[in-house]
Amino acid sequence: MKPAADALPEDPLARLLAVMAWLRDRQHGCPWDIDQTFRTIAPYTIEEAYEVADAIERDDMPALKEELGDLLLQVVYHSQMASETGAFRFEDVAAAIAGKMVDRHPHVFGDLKIADADAQTVSWEARKAAERAKKGGEQPSGALDGVARALPALMRAEKIQKRAARVGFDWKTVGPVIDKIEEELGELRSEIEAGKTDPARVTDELGDVLFAVANLARHCKVDPEAALRSTNDKFEKRFRYVERQLATRGRKPAEATLEEMEALWQEAKTKA
Repeated sequence: MKPAADALPEDPLARLLAVMAWLRDRQHGCPWDIDQTFRTIAPYTIEEAYEVADAIERDDMPALKEELGDLLLQVVYHSQMASETGAFRFEDVAAAIAGKMVDRHPHVFGDLKIADADAQTVSWEARKAAERAKKGGEQPSGALDGVARALPALMRAEKIQKRAARVGFDWKTVGPVIDKIEEELGELRSEIEAGKTDPARVTDELGDVLFAVANLARHCKVDPEAALRSTNDKFEKRFRYVERQLATRGRKPAEATLEEMEALWQEAKTKA
C-alpha cells in the first residue's frame, strides 16, 4: 500500500525520515532512489555542501535554508541505506555527533578552563588525536592522521600544513614562505624553458608551486578556497564584460584578436 502524504508524521524531522524510508521502499518507492548506493550518492553529498557554501558566500538566506535542507537530506539518505543493512540509524548518527561535541568541549560541559579561541583549537586537535589513537589501538598516530584524502586538494594542502605547524614544522614569518614560492616557480620555469616534455615533471613542479601558495594563504590567515572562488567570480565578471562589448560590435571572442580582448579586459578592470 502506497503512503498518503497526509498520513506522514507532522514533526518535520520525523516526516523527512519517513519520506526517505518510503522513497527506498522496495515495493512502492522510487526506482532511482532504490538503485542508489553510498558510492553513487557520495558525489551529491559533496555537491550539496558546496551549494551551501555558495549560498553563504552570496548572503542568500532563502537559498541557504533550501541548500541546508538538501544537505540534511544527504545525511538522512546515507542513514536510511545504513539502517537497511543494520549498520546504524539516523538516531545513532545524531547521538554520536552530540556525544562527540560534549566530549570535545569540556570547557562548556565540564570544568576545564580555556583562555581563548586559539587555546580551544589546540585542545580540540589534542582530543581528536587522542580519539584517532584510541581507534587505531596500539598503532602510533601521526600529526597528519585523519586528514581526509577526498578533500579538495587546495583545502587538504592547507589542513596538512596546519597539522605540521602545530608540531613545530613551520616558518615563523611570511618571508621564507614567499621565498619558497619564488624557488618553486623558478624550478617550474626551468622545467618549461628546458623544453622537456615529461608531463609528470611539470605536474610535480606545478604542484609544488600550488602547495607553497596554499602555505602563504595560511600564513596570511586567508582561506585559499575562498580567495580562489573570489578570483574566479572576478574573472567571470570581467570576461562577460569582454563578451558583451564584442557583441555590440557584432563579434564573438573567437573572432577578436588577443590585443582587442586585452583592451576590453582593462576596461572591465576599471568597472569592477
